[in-house]
Amino acid sequence: MYQEDFNLAQDLFLTSSRPITALEMRRDLLHWDQALKLAKTLAPEQIPYISKEYAQQLEFTGDYPNALTHYEKGITREEQERDHDETCAAGVARMSIRIGDIRRGVSMAMKMNNRAVKRDCASILESMKQYSESAQLYERGGYPDKAASVYIRCKNWAKVGELLPQITSPKIHSQYAKAKEADGKYKDAASAYRNAKDWDNVIRIQLDYLKNPEEAVRVVKESGSVEGAKMVAKFFQKLNDYSSAIQFLVMSQCNNDAFQLAQTHNQMEVYADIIGEDASHEDYQSIALYFEGEKNHLLAGKFFLLCEQYQRALKHFLRCPNNRDDSQAIEMAIETVGRCRDDQLAHQLIDYLMGETDGIPKDAKYLFRLYMALKQYREAARTATIIAREEQIAGNYRNAHDVLYSMYTELRSQKIKIPTEMATNLMILHSYILVKIHVKRGDHKKGARMLIRVANNISKFPAHVVPILTSTVIECHRSGLKNSSFSYAAMLMRPEYRNSIDLKYKKKIEAIVRKPDKTEEDEPTAPCPNCKYQLEETEISCPDCKNTIPYCLITGRHMVRDDWSVCPKCDFPALHSELISFLESEDICPMCSSSIKAAQVKKIADPSMYLQPQGEE
Repeated sequence: MYQEDFNLAQDLFLTSSRPITALEMRRDLLHWDQALKLAKTLAPEQIPYISKEYAQQLEFTGDYPNALTHYEKGITREEQERDHDETCAAGVARMSIRIGDIRRGVSMAMKMNNRAVKRDCASILESMKQYSESAQLYERGGYPDKAASVYIRCKNWAKVGELLPQITSPKIHSQYAKAKEADGKYKDAASAYRNAKDWDNVIRIQLDYLKNPEEAVRVVKESGSVEGAKMVAKFFQKLNDYSSAIQFLVMSQCNNDAFQLAQTHNQMEVYADIIGEDASHEDYQSIALYFEGEKNHLLAGKFFLLCEQYQRALKHFLRCPNNRDDSQAIEMAIETVGRCRDDQLAHQLIDYLMGETDGIPKDAKYLFRLYMALKQYREAARTATIIAREEQIAGNYRNAHDVLYSMYTELRSQKIKIPTEMATNLMILHSYILVKIHVKRGDHKKGARMLIRVANNISKFPAHVVPILTSTVIECHRSGLKNSSFSYAAMLMRPEYRNSIDLKYKKKIEAIVRKPDKTEEDEPTAPCPNCKYQLEETEISCPDCKNTIPYCLITGRHMVRDDWSVCPKCDFPALHSELISFLESEDICPMCSSSIKAAQVKKIADPSMYLQPQGEE
């Protein structure tokens, strides 16, 4: 083995049957001079490749002139060796620049299609402070950020401006912006600062130079810049626009400064409105104490509530005068008690609502809302029933319906049993609402059936006894329910009602009573969904199984198993066929007043869950 004596090894390889091994050994050992000498005799065709490898080593060690020589020797100018020749040409370009022949190197790099060559040559030129040529190569190579960076170093702002649309580096945009600002070209500077996402400088330029506070405000809101908000606040302070100044001080998280400004210039309500519900308890307490001193009980209470000083909040709400603020104050008092769940404060508010504090009982709706806030649903249900009854007595049937419906759904969501009185009243009121819908749609038979149900409970409609009975007579007669029409016409002839009948119907009603026609088909029947007993369609209490049957929100009839669906918004049952037919011309649920589409309605194959007792006792 001749591990150390390479010359002896070479001599022996040359005298062997495979002398080319001597060349291979010198290449493996990176002995390029010896390899080139051997190649001249053993393999002249290898000289370009050995020259390239030798040139790469010389470039690595910094021997640029010799590297250039060997890169030049490496070029074959043969079509099949294009990649090899490009590598050598790139080396020639780099080495030419390295040894000072910049024109040759740049010219070669410019002509080559290889981006990496342009980048490498540009980098060398940049290190040599040849900025103009470097920037051109970066630009031609498709490196706009690098090109712009070098153009900036040689202060070629025109070229930087041309490249700006392609530049992604915020740093370059910022450098360009500073140069434009220094030149007094403030619009260009603002645009460049925006591209650099340097929002504070955008805002500063808009305020200090372009005098465009609207744009500055827009940028602050868009960017959320804290420093920018401070600048805008100072700008508005100089203009004595304290409301705007306070707004931007709050945006810049300078709440103490905003508070002092509000206090000094009597702008505390503005500050209180701006600060919203995202501030600290200390901020809220400062505002509450200010309004307490000003005897503004509503706002003092509001901010004591926000800083969770519930007793002081309630005290101020209950001191509000009986004016336009009274309703809002009571609502906020209810919210206060609902949040703190303090029995003592709850009793204090109940006493106030009942009139025991000032001798003025408040609207029952507030007591209802208080019970709801306290999650005392049974008490709320009793109060809702009272409210609905008062609305009903006053003739406000839709209001009464909506109060009961709202309470009905709340109890259902809490899985509390619906009181029978509430469920019955809701059913009767809903029947009244359905009358107008069916008559409007020209379905007088359905309207008449609902009017009969309402007329049978006429005592619950004291404000409209005669009009309701009159409508019942007319609709029943029109629908062929002659016996029912006669019965309610006879009722209208009683002395207490007779003189109140509308004159245009009076003769017709008198004729119905004088010449009674008692022919009337029996009401159709449908099976009870619980026991299948056949009972009249509008009857909702089954005499066989004793169950109360859910009723259809469209027709008021009792539900049947094989035609079941529900409103997709309120989950109230409806006969599927009737609901789909109804939605062909209407899109509002008569029960919950929500907008619904037929595509949302699904037929329910097994309605058992809707037939089970709802809620707990």
